[in-house]
Amino acid sequence: MQQLLFFLLAAYASLTWSACRQHELTKPEQVKLNGDAVMIVVHQSATYDARFSTKRGVDEAVKFAKGRKIPVIYLQDETPDEYYFMADCHPDYWVFSAGGEISFDVAPAHLYIVGGHLELCMSAALHDIILQWSKRPPQNRTITYFMDAIYSNGKLIEPTDAYYRDFTRFMDIVTYGRPGGEHWPKLSLLETMGIIIREDHEFEYIKKILPRWDRTFPDSYRVEVQVNDSVRKVLRPASGWKPPTILFHFVNSALSLSSPPPAPNY
Repeated sequence: MQQLLFFLLAAYASLTWSACRQHELTKPEQVKLNGDAVMIVVHQSATYDARFSTKRGVDEAVKFAKGRKIPVIYLQDETPDEYYFMADCHPDYWVFSAGGEISFDVAPAHLYIVGGHLELCMSAALHDIILQWSKRPPQNRTITYFMDAIYSNGKLIEPTDAYYRDFTRFMDIVTYGRPGGEHWPKLSLLETMGIIIREDHEFEYIKKILPRWDRTFPDSYRVEVQVNDSVRKVLRPASGWKPPTILFHFVNSALSLSSPPPAPNY
């Protein structure tokens, strides 16, 4: 009986996993986004995040989106299907994107960005999206980064940064004994913040990793940055009583937004 149960469970797991391998890609012109928000998951593959530093983060992010009826789009490149490690194999769309480029229309005003190489494919996706937004009628827009679901190689951390030695020490530890090359040296954006620690240093680092909003949005847009629930910092003011505002919002995890409020202490 136990052997039969084990066989059935193994068969079910195999079928569940194979569903991710058998999905169909959607043509860009068939992607329809009608709501106010969208989540885009960029190349969530063990080819690039081989130590699964963002595994829990991306799974919680997708769960967060689906729980709020926010459409979810997975971007896939030439990486073999079996290296994509999302637990949920059923987004609203799978779309091919070789380098993070966005070939479909992104009209929603709130983008949740998940997965992807912070400095490469995710950066390409964000640049394409803000370029689209800049050509639309002005309105408030938000990009929310779930930091535990974004991987990075720390290439924008420089030897002159106060936290550079802590960064190299961390990377030496998590890559110890592993094969060389680009597969292993990755950490999550949240881990990077844990290395940096100081709020003023975090703010300077965040400014370096943002897409080039200064070359994209006209001066009529106000640009702000916020980390979790901290006070918003203004990167660029704009004239007028209520100018259209671009907010780059960095959140530790989707769990930070999913958790119920604490019980009152009477």
